[in-house]
Amino acid sequence: MTYNLWAQRHPQAARELEDMLAVVQTDESSNDSNEAQVQQQQRFQAAQAGALLWRNNVGATPAKCQNCNAKQRPVRYGLCNDSPAINSRIKSADLVGLRPVIITSEMVGKTIGQFVSVESKKQNWKFTGKGREAGQAAWAALILSKGGFATISNKELEL
Repeated sequence: MTYNLWAQRHPQAARELEDMLAVVQTDESSNDSNEAQVQQQQRFQAAQAGALLWRNNVGATPAKCQNCNAKQRPVRYGLCNDSPAINSRIKSADLVGLRPVIITSEMVGKTIGQFVSVESKKQNWKFTGKGREAGQAAWAALILSKGGFATISNKELEL
C-alpha cells in the first residue's frame, strides 16, 4: 500500500503522522525563498545547536568498466538508494547528520550522536503527501521509528 492510499483511508492518522514528522509549512503569502536558501539556513541553525548536517545527494549514474568493454551499469549513490525498487518507495532526506544528546539513567553524563534527517522545502511549499513527498514521509517515519530525529520543513530548525 502506498502512503497516498493509506492517507486517503486514514485522514486523521495522516494528519497525526505529519505532526509527528514535524512537517512544517508556511502559507502562500510568505517569502518565496528557494530550497537551497532554506537548506543553507537550516544547516546554519543546526550548527548553532551543535549538530552536524551533510548534503545527501541521491541518484544513479552510468559507470563503465575500466578494464573491459563491458556494458555500462549504473552506480547508485545516496542513502536508501540500493535499487530502483527501493528508491521508488522511500526517499532519503536532503540533509543527514548527527546531533548531540545527553542520555539519562545508566548512561548519565555520556553524550551520544542521534541521527538527524532534514528534508528541506522551498519557502512557499505545502505538504501534499503525493509523489516524492510520500517517499520522503516514509523515510522520515522510518528514522523516527528507530529513535532518530526527522523533519520535512521549510522553516528554521528546532534541534
